[in-house]
Amino acid sequence: MTGPGAALCVVGGGWAGIAAAMQGVLDGWSVTLIEMAPRLGGRARHVDHPDLSIDNGQHILIGAYTETLRLMRLAGADPEQLFERRPLELIYPDGSGLRLPAGAPVVAFARGILRAPGWAWSDRIALGRAALSWFLSRFRCDPALTVADLARRLSPRVRGELIEPLCVAALNTPAERASGGVFLRVIRDALFSGPGSADLLLPRRSLSALLPDPAARWLQAAGARVVTGRRVAQLQPDAAGWRVDDEHFDAVVLACSAQEAARLTQAAAPDWSVRTASFDYEPIVTVYLRSLGSRLDRPMTALRSNDRAPAQFVFDHGALGGSPGLFAAVSSGAGEWVAAGLTAAGEATRQQLVAAFPAGTWAEPLTVLRTLSEKRATFRCTPGLVRPGAQVAPGLVAAGDYVDGPYPATLEGAVRSGVAAVSTCDLSMQIPFS
Repeated sequence: MTGPGAALCVVGGGWAGIAAAMQGVLDGWSVTLIEMAPRLGGRARHVDHPDLSIDNGQHILIGAYTETLRLMRLAGADPEQLFERRPLELIYPDGSGLRLPAGAPVVAFARGILRAPGWAWSDRIALGRAALSWFLSRFRCDPALTVADLARRLSPRVRGELIEPLCVAALNTPAERASGGVFLRVIRDALFSGPGSADLLLPRRSLSALLPDPAARWLQAAGARVVTGRRVAQLQPDAAGWRVDDEHFDAVVLACSAQEAARLTQAAAPDWSVRTASFDYEPIVTVYLRSLGSRLDRPMTALRSNDRAPAQFVFDHGALGGSPGLFAAVSSGAGEWVAAGLTAAGEATRQQLVAAFPAGTWAEPLTVLRTLSEKRATFRCTPGLVRPGAQVAPGLVAAGDYVDGPYPATLEGAVRSGVAAVSTCDLSMQIPFS
């Protein structure tokens, strides 16, 4: 535990900042959390629209998100109630695709391959050989390889129904540009790290109810100061610590966006600032649609995307305990659709859903309610990408899904970086433990 009275400022109240603040409290810091938005959650939170209660994008978790689940439980949120847990399945409207049964990871993966409907034996054998080679290489590869390179010997069906959807869901980067090394790390932890690690955790409540809102209550009950609606203007070295605007702190965790972190460190750490500001980004488009009286066969259905069909997945909110007849279709790596405009993206998604599902699926005409775009949803996870380190300066540490680490830009990556940042603050300040 840190020495008494050590003041820690966490700048940014997304999932990385929430994790840093909670871990700071656990480690004995006097914590102040500052968030520029009116509520915590960053890019994964509830937003209010007229006559529509939605999130600012559709997110899912998986069973391997152990740190996120730990903090949820610590904050008093019950994952068993908040998620529908299902074995990993990438099933398309026609019933094709891959479904992993419950059980030991290797056995479940093998059984899933053998039972994949519509796959030829050549598809199954080629995927089995590829998976075995990844396993024997300890899920490592040449850093220059893309996911498309890794999958080059697989059939178009396996690439299209398994590899490419997994890649764009996990890395938000198309397979031909995505890092093969990062993808293999995700595959290792998701599919082969233990029973249930690949399970889909589909939210039954808003994203804010999963962690941001319970965490805000937990932090305040623990004596932390939570400030919302305030953008930090300036960060300066100050004696043995840092001055955040007009207030002194012994240490600071920058858990804001990469753009904000780069702005705040221009003077204090110019090299780090330049690197952090240099990311390329991939957008995500989420289209909310309604068809009253309609319900899909499963709460999450995979979709075949192309230059006329944007979405890779559609979620049935009614099947997850939300508004009946409300659906969310997600398009990752959606740069071309952002350029085309949100109206065009929404209409193309509506037409895609109408065409993808059998006649009679939609009890009433499917209509677009809202199309949301997160233009800088995640950094573009390409081979050889050099990400900035967590240590910015003594007593100044960065946290976020963009900080150097083994994972792509995911909620679990953000949470883990937030937890790790507090330990880095301890070490960089050399605060004695008692």
